Amino acid sequence: CTPDAVVAADDEVAVLPPVSGGAPDPQTLSLDELRAQRDELQREEDAVSFVRRLAQGRLDIAREEQRRRAAGEPLPSDVTGGIARVFAQEHGSGSNRPPRDTQPPDDHQLLRELEALCVEVGFGSLRELDDAELATCCQRVAEFESQVSTLRKQLFADIDALSKELVRRYRTSTSSVDTLLDGR
Repeated sequence: CTPDAVVAADDEVAVLPPVSGGAPDPQTLSLDELRAQRDELQREEDAVSFVRRLAQGRLDIAREEQRRRAAGEPLPSDVTGGIARVFAQEHGSGSNRPPRDTQPPDDHQLLRELEALCVEVGFGSLRELDDAELATCCQRVAEFESQVSTLRKQLFADIDALSKELVRRYRTSTSSVDTLLDGR
């Protein structure tokens, strides 16, 4: 799979539109175009980050089921307590960007693909999967999360390039900061 591809539920690769390299040179954009493109990419990054967090959460739950089985522990009687324990575990650091309110569209392509993948691998009935099926579930969700993470990094790079161009224009312009950064 390429970095711009995501494994769809039927094992076909759904190719996402290129992010890096597919956008025009920020220096060739008008100020309004620069702001609009940055805003569009930020909205897409918000949605991609949301889907990535969902995938990570589902992967954590599936891996906890693997761990529970390997340790020979009985099924927990308090399901919500088990989920809370999974999500309380330490994870690697995320982005150093400040969080923003995110309301991704319900029909976002990656969200639909994650939902279809989870249905296909039996995520909704983890405890009924045999060990091999559970391992496949973990592997497929991990691959999906990795590909979404790659896309997210590409979006960050593109947003950074657009933001740097805004800063460059501020430094070399007689325009005010408010004029240049209006619409953030």
